[in-house]
Amino acid sequence: MQKEILLVEDNPDDVELTRIAFEEAKVANLLQVVNDGAEALDYLFARGKHADRDPANLPSLVLLDLNLPKVDGREVLQAIRANQATHTLPVVVLTTSAEPFDVDSTYALGVNSYIRKPVDFEQFVWAVKQVGLYWLVLNETPDANA
Repeated sequence: MQKEILLVEDNPDDVELTRIAFEEAKVANLLQVVNDGAEALDYLFARGKHADRDPANLPSLVLLDLNLPKVDGREVLQAIRANQATHTLPVVVLTTSAEPFDVDSTYALGVNSYIRKPVDFEQFVWAVKQVGLYWLVLNETPDANA
């Protein structure tokens, strides 16, 4: 089964740039996109409009923006870490903010990595390629069936 990436991003331009960057970086994983924090939680916990989804079929990686409508990215991260089924799910914050508070608070909540989106497209493609290589190829995750 192909490893899925959940992109939680409310800006349509950033969604499209991320799609293009993944294509350019030759990251062939399925990119599932949700546009706000509430939908991210509905997707992960198979509720609301995602109630028909198998909750055991979690993405391999969550790329999480911080400033989201409905439910803030920090709250999404907190809910992921508080749930037994998702507490070890790799979460990478991918945001424009370089504010020390944002970095510190997300690490305190258990984020695995914090990446500031590069403004330059080529640098963004490079960053996405590194994310894909590390989190989807090199990183070892706990066995959910153990």
